[in-house]
Amino acid sequence: MRATFSPIDISIKLAIAIGVGMLVGLEREWSQKDLGTRTFTIVAIAGTLSVLAAPAIAYITFGGVLLIVFLTGWRNVREGKPIETTTSAVVIATFVLGVLIGQGHHYTPVAAAILITMLLSLKPALTHFAGSLLVTEVRGAVMLALLAFVIYPVLPDHTIDPWNLLNPREAWLTVIVIAALGFVNYVLLKIYSSRGLYYSAILGGLVNSTAAIAELAGSLKNQRDDVGPLAITIDLLTVVAMFVRNLLILAIFARGAVLSAGGPIILMILAAVLCIWLQHKRGSTTVASVQLSSPLSLRKVFQFGIIFLVIEIIGSLGQTYLGHFGFLLVSVVGGLVSSASTAGAAATLAIHNKIDMQTAGLAVVLTSMTSALSNLPLLHQQIRQWAVTRRVVLVSGVIVVVGLVGVFAVRAL
Repeated sequence: MRATFSPIDISIKLAIAIGVGMLVGLEREWSQKDLGTRTFTIVAIAGTLSVLAAPAIAYITFGGVLLIVFLTGWRNVREGKPIETTTSAVVIATFVLGVLIGQGHHYTPVAAAILITMLLSLKPALTHFAGSLLVTEVRGAVMLALLAFVIYPVLPDHTIDPWNLLNPREAWLTVIVIAALGFVNYVLLKIYSSRGLYYSAILGGLVNSTAAIAELAGSLKNQRDDVGPLAITIDLLTVVAMFVRNLLILAIFARGAVLSAGGPIILMILAAVLCIWLQHKRGSTTVASVQLSSPLSLRKVFQFGIIFLVIEIIGSLGQTYLGHFGFLLVSVVGGLVSSASTAGAAATLAIHNKIDMQTAGLAVVLTSMTSALSNLPLLHQQIRQWAVTRRVVLVSGVIVVVGLVGVFAVRAL
């Protein structure tokens, strides 16, 4: 029995196939490859039409696509040109996307085409990043993957101590997620840090605000001009990035706590952005970019894990014996060591109902404030200009006061 297809359905499938083929093909055309827009569009359409005709036709058509890939590679070999393996792989993938479209899928082929095009367009940045990788960074990433995908599944998924304080699997999952966030930010920093000091401050703050301040402030001390506006700007940019990171950690593990933490943190971010805008035209950006070590070295991962566990255990004990005030006190001190660890510990305790969501949110706000203020001694140590230090302290104090006002406003509601 012959299958019948609605003209509207066929039109939609052909339109998606043309869009997918042209999206990928235009990038290949722009990169001056042998196969361009027309070829990729036809391949996508062929995939769609072949699966509509019959599965057997799809197999035969796929053989034709492989033949095109083979002949293109053979021609390059005869002419002494390199074989375009990436383009060949993308041709095959485009045919598969066309088949999916013919089967009635819309989201998957479109999303895949966008991702493929993005990967192709990022070749220069990815090549530069891969070429600049250190052996320790590669080893750290491989070991972390081993610990995440091999060790994590066999960890006990229950508390292992008499006081019900430590669940190894949940604790390790928190460490993995936060370390992964740090690694993503580290990758972005390595790719984009050469574009300016402000990028370095933001991305460095997402990785480690304290280390970013130490590195960036060190590059300011030899500046001849007034470094006050620039010092304030880079400090606030790293602080804003740290605020966003801590709020994101809280949102991942304890979304209910975002309601109490979001208001004060957003107010502090807005206050910092206003101060940055006031300083923007007065500063100079002719300063070297920041260089941070990888957050995925085993030493740093285990260091972070130990800090996280210590804060979680001490926070639980403080909550048990001193109430909410005990955990908030631990959070303030934790901000001097690692605000990310403290945010993760607060979220973990909240989802286990050891502290309420409002306390977890307040703890993240307080540890973020402490972390922001802990940057000031480092900034002064590097610059050694009391006039600049006083200005940075004043601005930081204003931001903390704005955050405290936000805390009282949230608690009053």
